[in-house]
Amino acid sequence: MALKGLDIFKLTPKKNCKECGSPTCMAFAMKVAQGGVALDACPYMSDEAKATLGEATAPPMKAITFGTGDAECKLGGETVLFRHEKTFVSKSLYATTVCSDCFDERMEEIRKVDYERIGERMHVEILNLVYGGDPAAYAALAEKAVATGKAIILECSCAEGAKAALEKCKDAKPILNGCNAGNVEEMNALATEYGVVLGVTGANLDELYDTVAALEAKGNKNLVLDVGTASVKDAFANAVQIRRAALKDKDRTFGYPSIVNVGKLAAGDRSMQTALAALFTMKYGSIIVMEGMSYAQALPLFGLRQNIFTDPQKPMKVEPGIYTLNGADENAICCTTVDFALTYFVVSGEMERSGVPINLLISDAGGYSVLTAWAAGKLSAGSIAKFFKEFDIENKIKSRTLVIPGKVAVLKGEMEEKLPGWKIVVAPNEAVGLVKFLKELKV
Repeated sequence: MALKGLDIFKLTPKKNCKECGSPTCMAFAMKVAQGGVALDACPYMSDEAKATLGEATAPPMKAITFGTGDAECKLGGETVLFRHEKTFVSKSLYATTVCSDCFDERMEEIRKVDYERIGERMHVEILNLVYGGDPAAYAALAEKAVATGKAIILECSCAEGAKAALEKCKDAKPILNGCNAGNVEEMNALATEYGVVLGVTGANLDELYDTVAALEAKGNKNLVLDVGTASVKDAFANAVQIRRAALKDKDRTFGYPSIVNVGKLAAGDRSMQTALAALFTMKYGSIIVMEGMSYAQALPLFGLRQNIFTDPQKPMKVEPGIYTLNGADENAICCTTVDFALTYFVVSGEMERSGVPINLLISDAGGYSVLTAWAAGKLSAGSIAKFFKEFDIENKIKSRTLVIPGKVAVLKGEMEEKLPGWKIVVAPNEAVGLVKFLKELKV
């Protein structure tokens, strides 16, 4: 149960602290209770008090990390059920199932899913290695998985097979997903020995709860919870109830990230797996395992994830720069708009539909829409002229035609003054009119 500021204040040591009892100390205690300052900021607090308060003031869902280097992944740390309450902390991660027989085929598929969108790399982060019954073959599979540089889940409830694989991939800090009510001792011993996250599952929520409680009694709190694959209905209900128990009811026994295997929930049906992956991206899969992931599946899933797991108070922006469309070269006309991601994708999509080669110039407009940026002074003749100078547009592009958004037609005169020699053309007010406009534009 979370402590209030007064509780923290009472646990603050009075000895050798000149500030104890003053309003300053009470203010500090309240900030700690609200998560605004770390306990370490008080030099007088004992280690025992820090341990007690650290546990009480930690997020109701434990933060878990696995993987190493560029493949290190973070899960959990959530404090709210809904995005509008507060920004989510850790985005859902996508895994694809591989086995000894399908490794090369699956890797060929997921290598094609690796691109950047609005400054974020979109790719399959995790390989879920399925145990086939042969410890030696599983160890060889783990060794091949390590070479890919991706994070790893060992889906294995056999202690012998898990140990063989861990010997090959222990340095990659995988998740060992195979603990259940019948093998708690063996799996806990392996997870502890190799220092890895342990995945826990159960026939139902009661069994899962009891298994987690047994592991916590043994001192293991480095866990993730598998919601099961009995049915879509059960998996969804489990995912929601686990999250609600942790965040709303403050039951820390369920305060761990979750794994959802949609590859098993909809085996052989890629379309249904994509739909379920979208569902659990919203409610509440920390790791979502699919049979595979094609480029067509990745596009909607990564777009959805990026929309959900970004700060709603901070607009998504594209990087300022020159974006060449339809094979544009230095002779192609220039168009400009703001860096607000939604505006960029809508406008660039229509421009690509036109088939006209275009150099799309994106300047820093604070992530605002066109009219908002103009009203805030972020989109002006001066800001665009500054962009031209910083990116050396005059020397990089021979064309001297610049198309500006129709909603800021008022800038035309000022821009002709700021950019002498350039022909300023006003585009339609709505992006939908760009195709016809660009095809008919005479330079």
